[in-house]
Amino acid sequence: MPPTFDDPRALARAATAIENGRPEAEQIAAEVFPRTGRALLAGITGAPGSGKSTLVNEFVRLLRRAGQKVGVIAVDPSSPWTGGAILGDRIRMQDHHADPGVFIRSMATRGRLGGVARSTLDLALLLDAAGADTVLIETVGVGQDEIEIARLADVVAVVLVPGMGDDVQAIKAGIMEIADVFLLNKADHPGADRLDRVLRETGTTVPVVRTVATEGAGVEEALAAIRAAPRRSNETARWQHRLRELVRDRVIEGIPDDAFAAAAADVAERRVSPRDAAEQLLAAHYSLATTH
Repeated sequence: MPPTFDDPRALARAATAIENGRPEAEQIAAEVFPRTGRALLAGITGAPGSGKSTLVNEFVRLLRRAGQKVGVIAVDPSSPWTGGAILGDRIRMQDHHADPGVFIRSMATRGRLGGVARSTLDLALLLDAAGADTVLIETVGVGQDEIEIARLADVVAVVLVPGMGDDVQAIKAGIMEIADVFLLNKADHPGADRLDRVLRETGTTVPVVRTVATEGAGVEEALAAIRAAPRRSNETARWQHRLRELVRDRVIEGIPDDAFAAAAADVAERRVSPRDAAEQLLAAHYSLATTH
C-alpha cells in the first residue's frame, strides 16, 4: 500500500528512497502510479531572487486554508562535480513544517540541466498518489534552459521581476512558450510598469498577474490564475518525452564511471573523437552496433 499524508514518516522514507535511487524505489514507483492523475502539478519557475519561495509559501497558506493537502518539491541548484547542493539546506516555509497536510521536500539537481532533479517526476507522482490535491514544484531558475518543467507540470507559472533584465528575457521564445501564467512579482519596484507593458506587447494571451509576495498582495489572484489555467494538452506527447528522458538516464546509469573516465582520457588525448567514444561506450555496455 503506497504511503499517504496520514503517515508522514513512511512518506518521507519513500521520498528518500526515490531521490537516492535505492533498489526499493522501483517497487514504490510501480505501486503508486495507478493512483496518480488526480493532483494538479504546478511548476513555479523564474530567475534566482525573483521571490519564488515566498510565493510558494503564500500559495501553501492559501491552499491549506481551502482545505487542500499540498506537496512541495523545492529544487536547489547543485554542483555538477560533487552533486551537492550549492546553497545547502535552505530554511524555507517554516510556517508549514508542523502541518500534517503539507509535505515539503528539498532536492538537489545534482548537475542536471533544465532546472529540475532527475527524480522530480517520480517524487511528484508519489505525492499525487499519497493524497496531495496540489503539488507545487519550485525549480532552480536557469533561464532559457529551463524547459524541463514544462514537460513535467500540468501548469507552469513563470515569475518575473523588474530590474533583472526580465523585460528582455520575457520576449525570448523559450520563456514565452513554457508559461501558462506570468507572475510579475515585486510589482512595487521601479520598472514594473515597463515589464508589464513589454509582456503585453508580445501579444501573449497568457495571464499576467502582478504580485508583491512579501506583503501577500496579488497572491490570491496569482493562485486563482494558476488553478484556472488549462492543463497542458496531449498527455501522450508529454509521456513520450518523459520516457525518452527515463531511457536516457537508465543508459547513462548502466555505464560505469571508470568507463567514462577512460573514454574521456582517449578523447582528451585526441586518440578518438567524442562521437566515436560515445558509440564505443554504448557498444561495449549495451551490445549496440555503431552507426558507421
